[in-house]
Amino acid sequence: MESESKLKTALRLFATFFKIGAFTFGGGYAMIPLIQKETVENHKWITDDDILEIVAIAESTPGPIAINSATFVGYRVCGVLGALFATLGVVLPSFIVISIIAFILNEFQELDVVQYAFFGIRAGVLALLIKALWSMFKKCPHGAIPYTIAAAAFILSAIVDINVLYIIIGCALAGIISSLIIAKKTDGGKTE
Repeated sequence: MESESKLKTALRLFATFFKIGAFTFGGGYAMIPLIQKETVENHKWITDDDILEIVAIAESTPGPIAINSATFVGYRVCGVLGALFATLGVVLPSFIVISIIAFILNEFQELDVVQYAFFGIRAGVLALLIKALWSMFKKCPHGAIPYTIAAAAFILSAIVDINVLYIIIGCALAGIISSLIIAKKTDGGKTE
């Protein structure tokens, strides 16, 4: 009975992530708001705090953020079976679409309507990215230290063009060090 319930949950994960994968354009970051809406608001499988943790882990592990996020959500909801079904669900639509596009692209790539459609899709993706950024900004800690870390990360990735892996490691270290300093100051003030 329990395995049947687990299979039903895994199939729901597959259907949910298949829908996310099928109707999101612009890559993994554009999927974050949809993953949050489906998994937190609609299905209540996880919380907003879980989403922040999952996105942080998905960004810092090898592979595309959407696939990593689907895998982590699936695992948290339904173990290994959930991870497998959620990952397959998010990957399958892209695989199908890319296969079809690769097959017929040469026939339609010069059509104006196709080029205009992609201009519109890019604008929509930008809006989804800004929404994801705003949602994450509201949930993240506020203050001089987090703002400084975020600004430094942006400058290092966008302007200086340092490898993102080094930036993530640097941000993690900065967060640990600042938390230790704050904790030491707080503890030092209590004991005196």
